[in-house]
Amino acid sequence: MNTISIKQSNSRLLSLDILRGITIAGMIMVNNPGSWSSIYAPLRHASWHGLTPTDLVFPFFMFIMGVSTFMSLRKFNFEPSKACLWKIIRRTIVIFFIGLALGWFGQLCRGLASGENFAAAATHFDTLRILGVMQRLALSYGLAALAAVFIPHKHMVWVIVTLLAGYFLLLLFGNGFDLSEKNIIARVDNALWGPNHMYKDWTPDGQRIAFDPEGLLSTLPSVAHVLIGFLFGKLIIEYKDNNKRVEKILIWGTVLAFSGLLLQYGCPINKKIWSPTFVLTTTGFAAQLLGLLIWIIDINKKEKWSRFFHAFGVNPLFIYVLAGVLATLLGTIGIPYAGETIAVKTYFYEALLRPWAGDYFGSLLYALLFISVCWAFGYGLYKKDIYIKI
Repeated sequence: MNTISIKQSNSRLLSLDILRGITIAGMIMVNNPGSWSSIYAPLRHASWHGLTPTDLVFPFFMFIMGVSTFMSLRKFNFEPSKACLWKIIRRTIVIFFIGLALGWFGQLCRGLASGENFAAAATHFDTLRILGVMQRLALSYGLAALAAVFIPHKHMVWVIVTLLAGYFLLLLFGNGFDLSEKNIIARVDNALWGPNHMYKDWTPDGQRIAFDPEGLLSTLPSVAHVLIGFLFGKLIIEYKDNNKRVEKILIWGTVLAFSGLLLQYGCPINKKIWSPTFVLTTTGFAAQLLGLLIWIIDINKKEKWSRFFHAFGVNPLFIYVLAGVLATLLGTIGIPYAGETIAVKTYFYEALLRPWAGDYFGSLLYALLFISVCWAFGYGLYKKDIYIKI
């Protein structure tokens, strides 16, 4: 993890940072309600097929990661030099192991909170989840970046089509559209590292099974997801005029979104399996939002409203990791209340917010307060021009 202090380039599109910041703020908000049983419907993930606003934040970040990958690899002229390959491999490994470390830290804190000694709490490696959000980001970035330096860009559309079409066939013939242990995504993860190292999800009939929404097999379409963002990054560089950029981005974004919505009748939109239609629809929506932000911020210079998100956008992964650590601490550090010991998070929600604001609004207020704390850290770094690159 490198820390650098720089001034933002005048040629940089501010809208890219703002979209990145919006998605990180959204990811933090939906991950940190006051109570998981009191969440407004738009702030819940779809239980299986379908799409909610919450389902958009992670794929939007994947899209902008693809755009940024083009900008980053452009410095190496997309040549697989030692310096370029080392950067890709190092970043992939670092992000992946940060994800593992976050999972381990959560197990450690929960173990200590339950009364275990440090040695016991720190060695629950037999139940450590292997994959997760950070690991999905790492693998998707790494594979997409390698494709970008080894495959001619004129063939990239065919790479994307092949990944999505091939993955659809795997889903179609591998029970991939069923939430069950027979799902090919679950079978692959079970075969590689077993159910103890996987996320546990609920089936419609109330059973809990080992099924990882960031499974290894569903990384294939997420690579295509990043590559689509990569091509939009290429488009942004090729068109110097912002008005032309907006026109092209909105056109192709609409094509992608319409294609995904149309094809959902044969291939359901589903975040948990990262279905091909989920890729098309969410990259299309992300592109449309990016085009809108370029028009508002970079063309019409209406940027005051976006300053809150800028602090998130320039240090996105660092703030996301910080939020994960903070959420774990607040959820496991105990304080005395009403004759018992409860977590700090529980105290804030149950004793302070819920009695005043009610179940659902109190839960939302907690999430907004949590975001504000994360923003304060990010804003402090932003004001000092400290950008932490992971």
